[in-house]
Amino acid sequence: MCGITACIGHEQTVETLLAGLDNLEYRGYDSAGIAVPTDGTLAVVKRSGEVADLVDSVRRRRPSGTFGIGHTRWSTHGAPSDENAHPHTDCTETVAVVHNGIIENYAHLRKRLRASGHELQSETDTEVIPHLVEEHRADGNGPAAALRAVIDEIEGSYAIAMVVAGDETVYAARNGSPLVIGAGEDANYLASDVPAFIEHTESVVYLEDGDVAEIGPDDYRITNWNGRRRDRPVRTVDWTAEDAEKGRHDHYMHKEIHEQPRALAQTLQGRLDDGVTLDDVPADAFDGVERVQFVACGTSYHAALYGTQLLRARGVSACTTLASEFVTAPPPATDGTLVVGVTQSGETADTLEALREAQSRGQQTLAVTNTVGSTAARECDDALFIRAGPEIGVAATKTFSSQIATLGLLAERLGTDSGADGDGFRDALAALPGAVESVVDSGAARTVARQFRDSDAYFFVGRGTGYPVALEGALKLKEISYEHAEGFAAGELKHGPLALVTGRTPVFVIDTGRNTEKLASNAEEVKSRGGPIVAVGPADSPITDLADAVLPIPETHSTLTGVLANVQLQLLAYHVAAALDRPIDKPRNLAKSVTVE
Repeated sequence: MCGITACIGHEQTVETLLAGLDNLEYRGYDSAGIAVPTDGTLAVVKRSGEVADLVDSVRRRRPSGTFGIGHTRWSTHGAPSDENAHPHTDCTETVAVVHNGIIENYAHLRKRLRASGHELQSETDTEVIPHLVEEHRADGNGPAAALRAVIDEIEGSYAIAMVVAGDETVYAARNGSPLVIGAGEDANYLASDVPAFIEHTESVVYLEDGDVAEIGPDDYRITNWNGRRRDRPVRTVDWTAEDAEKGRHDHYMHKEIHEQPRALAQTLQGRLDDGVTLDDVPADAFDGVERVQFVACGTSYHAALYGTQLLRARGVSACTTLASEFVTAPPPATDGTLVVGVTQSGETADTLEALREAQSRGQQTLAVTNTVGSTAARECDDALFIRAGPEIGVAATKTFSSQIATLGLLAERLGTDSGADGDGFRDALAALPGAVESVVDSGAARTVARQFRDSDAYFFVGRGTGYPVALEGALKLKEISYEHAEGFAAGELKHGPLALVTGRTPVFVIDTGRNTEKLASNAEEVKSRGGPIVAVGPADSPITDLADAVLPIPETHSTLTGVLANVQLQLLAYHVAAALDRPIDKPRNLAKSVTVE
């Protein structure tokens, strides 16, 4: 949630900040702003709306300087408005702060500050921070000491970046929300995510909870809350600025759907050469594992549901729980259970809390994530990376496919130590990138989208691995088109949802090649009530005989058919949203990385 960027020591700091915010807009786009210290004062420009609106204001104001901070907001406390936009300043307007997360005790602090004579201008929780810094500076503390004193007072999760007029340093602190330093040759950078500065440097330092950083133009210093030095490794990002650009595509989502063959190839590279090799984890990491408990949210939850079935097919006991529910009502901790957090960003707050709950009970944990250096990767006993490359679109696409492929590898690793591929699953997994490419190159989804773009609602049904794909297909459509969509286990149609089926409610029936007779019976139930049927499956699926339209997929192993079906449903959602002229990469009320509970 929200995007932070900072630049220290660059002659074109304002342009660099604006470019960073543009690269981070997938994290929030309710409002945006920058603060640039100049000649002992602060130039603050902020406004509600998108980064492009901020750019217009900056062009009129023309602030300048060699260091500064910026923010693009996803609202939590206070509606989107100019006043609630970040950065926020103190009464003297010499301290400016941007913040991701939630200050849980802000109401108490706000009341205390007002009683002391402070004038607060916004409804946000963030605004208490610069005013608290102001008080501690008045007591004789320098900026870093003042920020540490504030950290002692606030409760909650946060990533904070701060500038002070007359001091060419950016101060930062992290607790529960990501921050990463970009170490450049001629300047340094800070952001909530690497795309903000990837065009300037590939050398990154991930801050950890409890870190306080002082970043100058030539160096940086990381300490803990008590001022003791902390050393953090410098890592090299293995993708380029071009990987995070749209290129010839109209939207990031369209680009990332079409990147899936390459993403899957990266996921599988070197891991299927001789049996299954999970290069990220030690060979004995899973000794003694008898069952798997997945925790995840959103699209990652659907991937985990799919992974559960892949594991069960390999004889491994597995189940999936929404991460937020795992924390609320955790299942009994049992010996031999591996708790696997599936999280694209590695920073999803609910998933992190679920993993911490599992660790507090002595359970082994594994992060399945796309982000090296993320909190989940660092805190879990082991991490298995999906290697999908950067995903900018808010609606996850290529990471879903790569998560399933990675969980398929995990299922093979846990289910057997044999190098044999008796049922052809590994061969099909190796061929998956080519199969997905044939789907993204087809035009069937565009045609079906035009046929049903004016529907009242959209239902998706499946059995087995088709069920999580039905959930994911509905999620993608509702996320970016704002149309009503629901996913069901096909057998549940007759237990309520059939009451909603009309001639304007297309039902997308996902045939994985298993339980097809029962699925056909479910389709007949819809057909007899006048509901249009869209068959999603192999060309020879019996469902096509009942269908009003078809989204065909190539033949593959039955447990991987759902991956191909999902790609068709991603394309369907994209083309429906495009036909309705929706802001596909910036769906309302949503952000890419959910770092608050």
